[in-house]
Amino acid sequence: MKISTKGRYGLTIMMALAKKYGEGPISLKSIAKENNLSEHYLEQLIAPLRNATFVKSVRGAYGGYMLSKEPHEITAGDIIRVLEGPITPVEVMEDEEPAKRDLWVKIRDAIKDVLDSTTLEDLANYEETDKQEDYMFYI
Repeated sequence: MKISTKGRYGLTIMMALAKKYGEGPISLKSIAKENNLSEHYLEQLIAPLRNATFVKSVRGAYGGYMLSKEPHEITAGDIIRVLEGPITPVEVMEDEEPAKRDLWVKIRDAIKDVLDSTTLEDLANYEETDKQEDYMFYI
């Protein structure tokens, strides 16, 4: 299963909104600028997220978008399903060998488990714990 730019950029939008949760609406322009993305493309992605009631829009000079639920209530799986469709790396065929069919089901379930157990709050609060230190070499 390959996540397209729709899923990746959709997660980017939602993470940006989660990081600013409770601070008021955020413009897509600022999210696009901060992440070096096309504002026009983000506008196309925000519509299905709004239709799924994950975000709401606020009109006006200081308007923009904000999460309509708390960050811990929205999972990465929710977002990927809205933007990418069902999470199925392989179409499982009933006439397929049982061993192969079982493998595809296990892979699908593992992917779903990771996506459904990772919330926006997890992603927004993520800190890299294994930062590589800069090394100084002398010759």
